[in-house]
Amino acid sequence: MWLATDGGQQTGNIWALIWPFLLMFAVFYFLLIRPQQKKQKQRNSMLNELKKGDKITTIGGLHGTIVEITDDTIVLRVNDTTKMTFERSAISSIVSSAPAASE
Repeated sequence: MWLATDGGQQTGNIWALIWPFLLMFAVFYFLLIRPQQKKQKQRNSMLNELKKGDKITTIGGLHGTIVEITDDTIVLRVNDTTKMTFERSAISSIVSSAPAASE
């Protein structure tokens, strides 16, 4: 007979133990995971929108203008004579976007 009351208390105790973990997961999700996913989505969008003529900054702080683009590399013109090749992932931000090419 004591098993029936003990079983009811066990169920209550399990929920009491699980509830704080669920709450912590929810807090981590909304404060850490979700904002990071949003930033990653914005970064991928920015990298996909790169085009010739865009003035950009690399993660190393180098400023240049995009001369050539392939799937994974970008060639930057740093000054009149210097061209440098970078991975697309090395682009930090777009300083100014080139006007859209009219067809």
